[in-house]
Amino acid sequence: MSAPLRPRPAAPQGPAVLGASATSRLLTVGVVGAGRVGAVLGAALAAAGHRVVAVSGNSGASRARLALLLPEVPRRPVAAVAHAAADLLLIAVPDDRLAAVVADLAERGVLHPGQIVAHTSGAHGLAVLGPAVAAGARPLALHPAMTFTGTPDDLARLDGMSYGVTAPAELRALAARLVTDLGGVPEWVAESDRPLYHAALAHGANHLVTLVNEATDRLRDAGVSRPEKVLAPLLRAALENALRLGDDALTGPVSRGDAGTVQRHLARLAETAPESVPAYLALARRTADRAIAAGRLRPVDAQSLLGVLADNAREVAA
Repeated sequence: MSAPLRPRPAAPQGPAVLGASATSRLLTVGVVGAGRVGAVLGAALAAAGHRVVAVSGNSGASRARLALLLPEVPRRPVAAVAHAAADLLLIAVPDDRLAAVVADLAERGVLHPGQIVAHTSGAHGLAVLGPAVAAGARPLALHPAMTFTGTPDDLARLDGMSYGVTAPAELRALAARLVTDLGGVPEWVAESDRPLYHAALAHGANHLVTLVNEATDRLRDAGVSRPEKVLAPLLRAALENALRLGDDALTGPVSRGDAGTVQRHLARLAETAPESVPAYLALARRTADRAIAAGRLRPVDAQSLLGVLADNAREVAA
């Protein structure tokens, strides 16, 4: 693991009104939600010199994370954390809980005029922070494009990481500074594009985990005792090539239009793991579409393959 972020000098004590100087001074911060993301980002902000004064989190897992990452920061109820966060309140809760947490804090009257209320949700932009804005706070969406374990190892992975940031014009400089303090790079995402941005990340990362585990299971079905050893070099090469070459990295039977091979795949999958057939069909069809569009597969060579995929899709739907 690389060295942790170097602490800066301690932040000044007490609240302050955020103005133009906010982009150069250290902030008094509270963190709502000691899940994997909140605990790690809170620790990173503290390592950058910001004064993290309170954090919420009641589960056993949250307490364990805080003991590792923010051992000197007191745990407080959510409302108390919001009240103590004179400059920045970071809300790191699940997407579907975010609106209710923001509305509750606004209703309790614990938010401060001029206070920045930021969330870490990729799916939401600034609209979900409307109740906080009505209470005088300033909104910021700050989503780290990374998976987290909630351990100190995550701090080493923050360097160079991208953050999907949505911010009003007057907060863009401060948002960029916060991302820099976290060791990251801002990617500016428009409010209307937040769902598409998050869908892309979920499609790429979350579905990749499912795809890898599907491949692992099918190799076990085929009698391979250590499927991870077989897959690791293949998948690493495929990922690196895809990121570098785009659709030109595509190989395999679909890119060649090998209809017979794909039909044999589907027949055996139907016998062994029928639950895998719909996903295989959907991905094979999308792969064929992209291969044709990229000029990797000629339409004339794709006809038999597309027929196999269509016939099997009809069988699954029947």
